[in-house]
Amino acid sequence: MDVSYWSKAMDAYDAKNYRQALLETINYINSNVLRDQSLDDDIQIVHGQGSAEIHISVSQDTFSVKAPFVKITERTNKVPLFRKVAEINFNPLTLAQIRRKKDVLWFEYETPIALCQPYKVYDVLNEISTNTDHYDDEFIEKYQAEFFATPKTTPLSDDEKDTVWQQIQEVFEDYEKFSKEFKEKRWNDYQWDITVLSLLKIVNMSCVHGTLRTKLEEYVFNLFNGQIDFNFRIDKGTNFMQKLLAKSKEEFMQDMYHAESLISLKWRSSNEILQNHAKSMETHVERYINENNQLMLCYYLQSAFLKMIYDYNMEEHHQNAIYDVLERVSSKSLDEARPLLLQTYYAFLDGTAGETVIASATSSTKKGKGFFSKFFS
Repeated sequence: MDVSYWSKAMDAYDAKNYRQALLETINYINSNVLRDQSLDDDIQIVHGQGSAEIHISVSQDTFSVKAPFVKITERTNKVPLFRKVAEINFNPLTLAQIRRKKDVLWFEYETPIALCQPYKVYDVLNEISTNTDHYDDEFIEKYQAEFFATPKTTPLSDDEKDTVWQQIQEVFEDYEKFSKEFKEKRWNDYQWDITVLSLLKIVNMSCVHGTLRTKLEEYVFNLFNGQIDFNFRIDKGTNFMQKLLAKSKEEFMQDMYHAESLISLKWRSSNEILQNHAKSMETHVERYINENNQLMLCYYLQSAFLKMIYDYNMEEHHQNAIYDVLERVSSKSLDEARPLLLQTYYAFLDGTAGETVIASATSSTKKGKGFFSKFFS
């Protein structure tokens, strides 16, 4: 996201140049969308969002967004499907609605150009794009609906499949190892940490889509939801991990592919935004330091860094700062990992993260360190 487009959109709207405000808002969301369009004429855009397809129409007077959702067939379990549609139309939808046209369900929204305030345009495009991609796989799996059209996706190559599967297996190996250790030591609270780390490592893979991504996002949200009882979150997360462990490579690969995206699912970031995020972590970091709780400090920082990648569209130097430190602490003891993780945290806190390129750890430094030797792999 280029912030300059947002400033142009707000300035154009304040000047009552509503069509220009709309176009600049679309540029802010995805500057590639209008690149080959004649901006003086009526505009018709069809763009992929995961397995979904988003239709945007801009005339001289009207702005509309539509997304063909799923097709109803003779096999479709209609009563629960329509009940779910009614539920979604109340929540989470606030602007768009799902409507039925013959045998196809559509997400739809239309408004006069004069009412295209940039925040409103962003919200409706985000709402339709994310929910269409989020729910289509669920409706097909649960209610036997069908895709409106074959999703425009690109399968992974055989080499990519092997690499992804190897990484997933490494995540599972670490999860099983440390989950077992924590059970034996009765450190039950740490089951939350190892579950969160495992799920974030998988969901942060850019090729994860479909029902798998929907489920991963659901459990990540619930595990971080302080309104839910902590032990209940651990139990649900542990049960979900067991289901993932039981899945075959073929089952995983059904939801692993490359796909277009109209709008990012993540929040925009900047140096200031990430500084404020680091500041919100300060109380926990200082407490673990004062308690000399090395394990909790290292776990907290690692999960926090992975959650930053999950939540934010990061500039490359910020993202690389996190990738670098997570690689460097891999296979290190807590005493060795602690200062490296803190160094990166304080760099985000003072706004200097990514300014210094830190050399990656060499294979000679990755020697086993006993129980915690692979804590950060």
